[in-house]
Amino acid sequence: MTPSTPEQLKRYRGYFQDEIDGVYYYETLAKLSEEQALRDLYSKMAETESRHLELWRRELQAGGIDISDERPSRRARTLMWLARRFGTELVLPISKAHEAGADQTYSAEPVAVAAGLPNDERSHLRLFAALASGPARGVSGSAIGRIESRHRSLGGGNALRAAVLGANDGLVSNFALVMGIAAADPGQGTVVLVGIAGLIAGSLSMALGEWISVTSSREAAEAQLAVEEEEIRLMPEAEREELALIYQAKGLPREQAEELAASIMDDPDTALATLAREELGLVPEDLGSPWTAAIASLLLFAAGAAIPLVPFFFGASPLVVLVAAVLSAIGLFLLGAGITLLTGRNPWFSGSRQVVLGLAAAAITFGIGSLVNVVTDI
Repeated sequence: MTPSTPEQLKRYRGYFQDEIDGVYYYETLAKLSEEQALRDLYSKMAETESRHLELWRRELQAGGIDISDERPSRRARTLMWLARRFGTELVLPISKAHEAGADQTYSAEPVAVAAGLPNDERSHLRLFAALASGPARGVSGSAIGRIESRHRSLGGGNALRAAVLGANDGLVSNFALVMGIAAADPGQGTVVLVGIAGLIAGSLSMALGEWISVTSSREAAEAQLAVEEEEIRLMPEAEREELALIYQAKGLPREQAEELAASIMDDPDTALATLAREELGLVPEDLGSPWTAAIASLLLFAAGAAIPLVPFFFGASPLVVLVAAVLSAIGLFLLGAGITLLTGRNPWFSGSRQVVLGLAAAAITFGIGSLVNVVTDI
């Protein structure tokens, strides 16, 4: 057996941590899930991740690497903390990040290929088949929708992403606004008035934009779902055959695909949820409420916009401007670091980048405000 190179061992150490996180994700989700079918699914995923973990443990031990620290990463612990307090739906799309492209990554590692890891990473469809035709056959369509949303790409409108970006928009826009006005030195009252106006106008604009966006998407999706529901009612055999063909195209043998399709079509709710995903790319449970989106956008934008404004209630001196800048920089860093729960990037890098960009925007408006003050002598 050829010893692993330092470069290989470095990669293996990263895989090892990913699998620790994966076991932690799925074991936690299994405990939090209300339906037995979901608990069974996540427990099975945890078992798979545990097998992967053992492989990398052996490889690292053979290479003399210390692996005594087997704790989940801070990111994984934060995500599951959010899941416990706000529900699993908040973090299911995000937890996809730790294994995104894992089958392709492992396909480039001979030791992983030999152990069947790429196939394991592509096995989720077989798990859904087991749910539909095995002991957990009665799982509801909404449960399948929640499972499926776990495997969607990160481009979707998940709640944490909207929260972080909404607060960031409010902070950056109002930070730049009040810095530009303060630089023109029109007096404390004017700075506060403009800052409040920016907070209110921006919050209402964001809320209206979210309401229109979600309403339009929901209406379009509901129209498509209504057509699909009618087709299931009038042409169930044709829909069953179409679903079987979809699963065959995904690699299932013909008999297994037909059995799975027939099992799914036995339950109208499950049939609609499945066909909506497979044919239309829709998850009915993820359509969202336009009012929830609007209110959340309003509150989050306002919360971010208030950070640079609050110090100006106590004056408009250079010290107040500095305090506002410091508070805004802290807020920008925390929001930049928070978005790494989605991206998996280094929180220090993302937070620092956000601070630099936010301060740059404020510096530009501050410079323009100073120029206006000099030219117009406000």
